[in-house]
Amino acid sequence: MSAHDQVIQDVYAREVVMARVGHLIRRKQQEIERITRILRNSVPFEEATAPVEGKIQKIVLIGPYARRTWYEDRASLYFSDYEFWVIVNHPHFASDVHWSEVKAVLDCELGNRCAVSLTVFSKADIKSAKAARDHFVLDRLEAGIVLFKMSRDAPLLDTSARTAAIDPSAREA
Repeated sequence: MSAHDQVIQDVYAREVVMARVGHLIRRKQQEIERITRILRNSVPFEEATAPVEGKIQKIVLIGPYARRTWYEDRASLYFSDYEFWVIVNHPHFASDVHWSEVKAVLDCELGNRCAVSLTVFSKADIKSAKAARDHFVLDRLEAGIVLFKMSRDAPLLDTSARTAAIDPSAREA
């Protein structure tokens, strides 16, 4: 199998994800791909008391980077934040309690290079928004760029990265 064929088979290949945000400069593409990979590696769902197995259904980039209205002013150090919406399969996993460690990993990994806003919804939240015709949620989802969709994208190839993303000391081992 050629390298090109492998990229087609692994739709979560780094290059494919970056192509989804191909309108951005290379550095921004790389940052978004890194954030997406951290989110996927850091899923805090290994919980014995959970009602079901937790899974990320979708990761969506919203805001100025998705709308192509981002800005960066190096003189004033004023720049757009990355806005990510994560949709999980059960309301139990949408709680901030489950995502505080992931947010800490993002802060640690990205430092002050970029600001990341992370909002987590359950599938039920999205279903309710559709029923209520909540345009705030629906318009952003429609205008957003889907960086990961469980039914479409391949699983990550390197499972050891999950441990390393959550526990930085595991990298040295």
